[in-house]
Amino acid sequence: MYTITLEDFQIEQIARSGQCFRLNPLEEDGFSLIAGADYLEITQTGNQVTFSCEKEEWDGRWKLYFDCDRDYGMIKRSIDPKDSYLTGAAQKGWGIRILKQDVWEMIITFIISQQNNIPRIRKCVEAICKAYGDCRQNPKGESYYLFPTPKALAQASEEELRALNLGYRSKYIAKTARMITDGEIVLETLDTMPYEKAKTELMKLCGVGRKVAECICLFGLHHVEAFPVDTHIQKVLSNWYPDGFPFERYEGYAGILQQYIFYNDLL
Repeated sequence: MYTITLEDFQIEQIARSGQCFRLNPLEEDGFSLIAGADYLEITQTGNQVTFSCEKEEWDGRWKLYFDCDRDYGMIKRSIDPKDSYLTGAAQKGWGIRILKQDVWEMIITFIISQQNNIPRIRKCVEAICKAYGDCRQNPKGESYYLFPTPKALAQASEEELRALNLGYRSKYIAKTARMITDGEIVLETLDTMPYEKAKTELMKLCGVGRKVAECICLFGLHHVEAFPVDTHIQKVLSNWYPDGFPFERYEGYAGILQQYIFYNDLL
């Protein structure tokens, strides 16, 4: 176990912020996270956060994943004090951080997210993991499933995916997986691309439009300037920013503010 003091970090808010669908509450206390091949449990009391790993694993894996080298306090202090909506949203979601997640998982997850709500997205993600992901055991001896590889999903038929309640998204998932395995898009190169180029490349994938590509850029490639606009964000922009959101003021990190807005409207 490794316990650390973290400011501007609240695991429950992160879990409910709509960016990660394999961060789930435990029955007893805290949250479990499946990320890549790794399993982690997190508990928090005040600003003391305990992770079920050693310090070396925290430093080498989870510190980057939870974006702990970024000063979120400074970002919140940069908000225009005259902007009552954004100030309030940042206060409500004060402990949210942008996670650095696996880009392949984000591609499929946010294809699934289209016209979907968070509880149902979670169920769909778990369904494909159980059907096509490798089984592992956590330190308690409980089974969990890894996110399926592109090869595993490329071998699934559209009908098999539809049987997992993925609906019309089944076609997108099957074709996107085949595009990846056929080398039409090389995942490893996306990390090296600037934001706009990565977004353009992602939009070549079946079922990936502008909003989904921006979600992948924000939550998978960690381009925190990405600003996905879904129905929640569009409603806020229409009601509070009829003349446009002040992107110039928040250049380079508007995606972090987008998460405060999304969380605030969601709740």
